[in-house]
Amino acid sequence: MTKIILVRHGQTKWNLMGRYQGQSDIELSETGMRQAETLANNFPAADISAVYSSDLQRAYKTASYIADTFGLNVVAKSGLRELAFGQWEGLTYKEIEAQWPEMLADFFTHPDKAVIPAGETFATLQQRGVAAIQEIVKNHPGQNVVVAAHGAIIRTILAETLHMPLRYIWSLRQDNTAVNIIRYDEEQRMIELLNSTAHLNK
Repeated sequence: MTKIILVRHGQTKWNLMGRYQGQSDIELSETGMRQAETLANNFPAADISAVYSSDLQRAYKTASYIADTFGLNVVAKSGLRELAFGQWEGLTYKEIEAQWPEMLADFFTHPDKAVIPAGETFATLQQRGVAAIQEIVKNHPGQNVVVAAHGAIIRTILAETLHMPLRYIWSLRQDNTAVNIIRYDEEQRMIELLNSTAHLNK
């Protein structure tokens, strides 16, 4: 049995401003660093064998707090990066809505069909996210592994685990430093924890 502990990164300044980050390499805010440190100090698993992360610094730094607690190094994987938002990166909801109202509407109502100018589709995101997770599971049989990533890619991985169509991924909330646990028993997969932020109440 292998457990993948999926963690969303801590808060960034762009999160606060409502800017679409995508693959822009935005650092954690002071609050985000405190969130990550609190998670590391109250981690919901006592035994961790490896820590992986997106190579974007907001996820990598979040992973580093956890890795330090367990005396491990962080392995960065570009396949765990956030959805590429193309021309939307760095813009707010209102700025995007002013230029691409129909595309933005599809993004929330039909994410499975959404097109982002010069960006990535959710189907492509899910393919690379699931492939990254499958590789990690293969390399760590019978171990607990932390994977720090981003809201959209985590949603697509969870949706694939639940056999949920991509159209409904916005039903899966992902807060900053949320913890999700997926258990892999041979061919069977099971979600044991979803969007937990219990550590922030410590």
